[in-house]
Amino acid sequence: MDSLLLRSFPKPPFSAISISRQFPTVPSGLHISEKYQNLRFQHHVYSKLRPHVRSVEDRGLLYRSGSRSYILNAASSGHPLESEPGTLDTQWNWDAVKNSLDAFYRFSRPHTVIGTALSVVSVSLLAAQKLSDFSPLFFTGVLEAIVASLFMNIYIVGLNQLSDVEIDKINKPYLPLASGEYSFRTGVMIVTSSAILSFWLGWLVGSWPLFWALFLSFVLGTAYSINLPMLRWKRFALVAAMCILAVRAVIVQLAFYLHIQTHVYRRPAVFSRPLIFATGFMSFFSVVIALFKDIPDIDGDKKFGIRSFTVTLGQKRIFWTCISLLEIAYGVAVLVGVASPCLWSKFITIMGHAMLGSILWNRAKSIDLKSKAAITAFYMFVWKLFYAEYLLIPLVR
Repeated sequence: MDSLLLRSFPKPPFSAISISRQFPTVPSGLHISEKYQNLRFQHHVYSKLRPHVRSVEDRGLLYRSGSRSYILNAASSGHPLESEPGTLDTQWNWDAVKNSLDAFYRFSRPHTVIGTALSVVSVSLLAAQKLSDFSPLFFTGVLEAIVASLFMNIYIVGLNQLSDVEIDKINKPYLPLASGEYSFRTGVMIVTSSAILSFWLGWLVGSWPLFWALFLSFVLGTAYSINLPMLRWKRFALVAAMCILAVRAVIVQLAFYLHIQTHVYRRPAVFSRPLIFATGFMSFFSVVIALFKDIPDIDGDKKFGIRSFTVTLGQKRIFWTCISLLEIAYGVAVLVGVASPCLWSKFITIMGHAMLGSILWNRAKSIDLKSKAAITAFYMFVWKLFYAEYLLIPLVR
């Protein structure tokens, strides 16, 4: 799979992958033994001086290793440079671990990870009908589904980053591939191993609903992102939206529910009222996410020919279309609550969705659509509403 993925991406120019290892000249008035003139020493000095550095221009020398920049200005810091070798090694190892975890955290796109985990748990709870259903077998089945789906989630978002390195340098420069923290080959290794682990676990569990959920997500996620003939469906706004809707609204709701219902509980497949509600509501929400995610990315999408709805119709129109769709969904959810035969479910469904709809409207009225930071923050707020809905769905009866 590594070779297939590598061949599907354009080979970067030599200048983009070559690394020039140039060490800064240390001021002549400063005595430093040779054992500290290596990468670990420079990272140690940077970590000591970081709180005292205001900018690259007026406080120090710029050292670049790969894509990491370290600021050196030992002469003006007033801090001693000597450090015990053991302390230096420990600090370096700890910093390396923290940097690695932080890079992987950003690579995995944590808002999608949280959304995937919550959706699996929420939909699984719809299959539980009585207290005795919450058995060790149930929790094992849920855990199997979460782990397998998270591996597939990392594959999908990782493949999208591999396909969009140049675009992300404009839209999302903080991502590890765009910033250079991860090499292209490192990204391919993470993506490939995540897909293999996901399928391996799905096959090991022996649940056909789970396996088909992983397989269909793999197919649609690959077709959405990868730059091969007839693929890279994200270039076409309507097809891209349908891919996201199919995964987030249909596959997740039906497949993970059936995984618990038929594989764990060994019951016949029954499409209950709460399941139908969850599928319908998340269809609206998935369309909103598909549309809204492109609003802050308009600059990079324009430059690289991604004809999203935001590029075609404009940010303001798409923004208010998303708000309207969500408000419609909340209104329908309130009506579903009114029709519920269960008193406690009726109250929670009505009040919960009315509150979320009101919060959304008040927040939307105050946003500055000319600010990319404000739009991005609002997009993350939409994901929080997504999480909140999955907390309410198990209570809809």
